[in-house]
Amino acid sequence: MWRGRWRTTGSALVRVVLVWAVSTLTMLALAGILPDFRLQSYDGDSITQIGLTAAWGAGAFGLLSAVVWPVLVRALLLVPALVLGLLVFFLNGSLLLIALSLIPAWRGEAAPETAVVVAAVMSAVASATSTALAVRDDEAYRRRLYRLADRRRRRQRGAGAPGAGKVAPGLVFVQLDGVGYEVLRSACGSGLMPTVADWLERSHRITPWHTDWSSQTGASQLGILHGSNFDVPAFRWYEKDTGEVMVCNRPSSAAELQRRAVARTGDGGLLTLDGASRGNLFSGGADQLALVLSVSARRGRANRSRAGYFAYFSDPANAVRTAVSFVAEVVREIGQSLRARIRGDRPRVARGGLYPLIRAFATVVERDVVVAAVIGDMLAGRAAVYADLVAYDEVAHHSGPRGRDTDNVLARLDRSLALIARVAEHAPREYRIVLLSDHGQSPGETFLSRYGLTLKDLVRAGCGLPVSRRAGRTHSGAEARAAVLAALHRPVEEGEEARPGPGSDPVVLASGNLALISFPDVPGRASRERVERAHPALLATLANHPGVGFLLVDGVLLGPGGAVARLDVPGEAEELLAPFGPGAAQAVRRTDAFPHVADIMVNSAYDPDTGAVHAFEEQIGSHGGLGGEQGHPFLMWPTGLSDPGEEPVGAEAVHGVLRRWLREADGPQVPLGLRPGAVEDPRPAAANSGILPSVEVPAPDETR
Repeated sequence: MWRGRWRTTGSALVRVVLVWAVSTLTMLALAGILPDFRLQSYDGDSITQIGLTAAWGAGAFGLLSAVVWPVLVRALLLVPALVLGLLVFFLNGSLLLIALSLIPAWRGEAAPETAVVVAAVMSAVASATSTALAVRDDEAYRRRLYRLADRRRRRQRGAGAPGAGKVAPGLVFVQLDGVGYEVLRSACGSGLMPTVADWLERSHRITPWHTDWSSQTGASQLGILHGSNFDVPAFRWYEKDTGEVMVCNRPSSAAELQRRAVARTGDGGLLTLDGASRGNLFSGGADQLALVLSVSARRGRANRSRAGYFAYFSDPANAVRTAVSFVAEVVREIGQSLRARIRGDRPRVARGGLYPLIRAFATVVERDVVVAAVIGDMLAGRAAVYADLVAYDEVAHHSGPRGRDTDNVLARLDRSLALIARVAEHAPREYRIVLLSDHGQSPGETFLSRYGLTLKDLVRAGCGLPVSRRAGRTHSGAEARAAVLAALHRPVEEGEEARPGPGSDPVVLASGNLALISFPDVPGRASRERVERAHPALLATLANHPGVGFLLVDGVLLGPGGAVARLDVPGEAEELLAPFGPGAAQAVRRTDAFPHVADIMVNSAYDPDTGAVHAFEEQIGSHGGLGGEQGHPFLMWPTGLSDPGEEPVGAEAVHGVLRRWLREADGPQVPLGLRPGAVEDPRPAAANSGILPSVEVPAPDETR
């Protein structure tokens, strides 16, 4: 035993020395290249003295990065996460200046802007060297992980916990936000996602499932994680009893929706037993939270939704790598947008303003933090992990579901999955990785671009109300925008949009290619007769517009050419909704029974030949209603789990499948090292977030 410990300690010392040596050489090279970076006195020094100076500076910088950086980031935890990411370069450069000031005889000196460059390069080189050495010393890494697992098993046996003799496999659910069934199969067939393709060939099976009418993350993820998405008619809707607009990606709304789901089911959620929720809209009942929107509105120590940012950025190598990738992604988006404009691509939406930053946040920052959190959860041996990667969904909204832009995102997501799979081999328990998506994406020109006016303008015209001469735009409701605003501690769609003012003007809200129209001055749900009496031309104007597929008004469907179908008459709804595919009538009937269904529900037109819809938001890849691939996400599971049977219909059915899989692994999932009836130590998430550290920054040993 002692011999093994000495060998491990010796290997660690060798790695530290090698990283130090490479950092020293890097500092020497930068001193020779950069004119404002000096490692010698003004009188000149020998080569040996310069080398010692570089070694001293590299060592001081490495020590400060390992000791001071985590403390510095913790002190800045109240700073918005996105701002913290942008401050990475400045903070790292400041540490280098401090390190240079510690060199004897003031031999080290650098201009502030040069210090930023030197610090970034040295952190990146040190990180790359550490990673390479860890790969070469894989057996030592494997032995350490197995020791952690053995300690937990011994504690279980000592406590007499159920399952102490054999630890049940854990489950990792990775949600690829917005990736439809056909998109995933195409990406695997074309070689874009070799990891997923290999899984499908060797160890996994896949099936599509059917979303509810509201084919968007809020409804789907609430149903998947909490077992109920009842009374979630769309991404945003107006509630007459409170006078407020509910928006799935607003923290306060997400918290309320989660509360309602828990009250309806009487259950905390899918992840209540030793679970972790990462990057989701809802917690799923998990105790370990990071980047969870439903708790991001909280303040104080109880709010752990942003702990993942601290745990990840506390490693300066992670911070620099992500910051560099962030800048590269911004440049990539600007270049792709310019190429699309030069080529005259159609359809196309505006991609300027803050969108490049929002895209970079979704495809780089959130991805890196969530993946690191999942890795930490596996190394900690947690029983169930659910994580959402929103990168594809955000890019597809603005670039379309298929094309070079989204292909690049899918390829990078595949590499993230490969990393998760490699780490799972070293985890203290076996892990089964389940991939799924919450909805797909349907392409198509926006309603505004195709017809020159928004749906709100059309509604106001049908009501005989004045219409602005200048067509307005409906902002996108993508999840990444909400994540950025939550990271900045800014509310989402507050003010007039959150609580419309008094009056008889209709409230028109868009959710992809689904729109909701409510009349605030009409108590309860307005009947068809009352709508026609108050606004005789409205329903006919909407139903006969070429961009509208059908309307739902008080249990009645209205379609083009005067088509009418009652939901309570068998076969009528199925006939009118036949172009939207099987199950459409069932989904509409379910939504019609919701207490907060809008007075008028509007679904855009759908072309079965092209799969195109018309989003009422500024999105050329959209989801939220019926029509095309948006309603056909996928569920992909290891063959060791039972077959889900027929294609699941609705998010609540998917919840039932995942819940069954959690029970299948040799009985109920048992947290590692947890006594029966015990509650896991509620330490601050920053100290227990499970982020995989670099070699130089040891993680807290959660087995102690």
